Amino acid sequence: MSPQQPDLFTFNQKHLLGLADYSADEIRYVLEQAKTFREVLDRPVPKVPTLRDKTIVNLFYESSTRTRLSFELAQKRMGADVVNFSASTSSTKKGESLKDTIRNISSMKIDMVVSRHESPGVPHFLTRCVDAAIINAGDGAHEHPTQALLDMFTMQQIYPDLKGKKIAIIGDISHSRVVRSNLIGLKKLGADIVVCGPKSLMPIFVENLGVSVSHNLEETLAWCDIAMALRIQMERIGGGTDLFPSLREYHETFGIKMSHLEKYPDFTIMHPGPINRGVEMESDVADSDRAVILDQVTNGVAVRMAVLYLLSGGARV
Repeated sequence: MSPQQPDLFTFNQKHLLGLADYSADEIRYVLEQAKTFREVLDRPVPKVPTLRDKTIVNLFYESSTRTRLSFELAQKRMGADVVNFSASTSSTKKGESLKDTIRNISSMKIDMVVSRHESPGVPHFLTRCVDAAIINAGDGAHEHPTQALLDMFTMQQIYPDLKGKKIAIIGDISHSRVVRSNLIGLKKLGADIVVCGPKSLMPIFVENLGVSVSHNLEETLAWCDIAMALRIQMERIGGGTDLFPSLREYHETFGIKMSHLEKYPDFTIMHPGPINRGVEMESDVADSDRAVILDQVTNGVAVRMAVLYLLSGGARV
């Protein structure tokens, strides 16, 4: 079995730095490949030798659990040789620069780098330092393209065509890289998007992003087909809560509750994780059959397998 190959389409991307660099057709192509790898994960032995003899470095300067594990599992499912780099245990603690670190790693003959960094633009910088394919696993509050791809893949399992579908993204819009990538990708696929949250957690020029803005959760949930709740990015806010009175009040105003599920019976619940139960949603909401949060996690492995496959040159499965 090999990934789907739509006629008359050539995938020419070398990197995945952000969805801003991908066309709607390229996004659809990645999602189409992910269907095959999602099937692979359901096999008794969920492995394929697609990346055998490829060496991939996971270069993580920022803490991560789900994204790092998802990439590592995807790589091992495809037979790659995997090297995990953590800034906390590296020569960066001794003052080594990012440029010197990546060039030293590159000299070990690597094929791909999965990069996560607290500073926006680092994946683009890495493309100027090494010849390896670069995959952005999150750069500051800029983009998180594989998260958006897995979100869109999960949405397509419910609505195969996202054109005209009503997607609500609720929470900390200002500080979330997940929002930026989702807005870019979903708009290219024709979805209608509303961002909802406190005024203090909205970008100043949010309307310029081509989305509607709401500060009323009830109206938003009554409108949407899919509601994606977001965590408040306390680490990027700086730990202060001066942008809202308290987490309790935030939950009362913008938290999704079981009463909302009863009142509005049609919308599906998503969350990129990690969930702060009792803040962005009640615990029972996260565990309800209306939530596809665990599906997002499984789909994340399939989508990252598809990205690795395509950026490695598309070897057969």
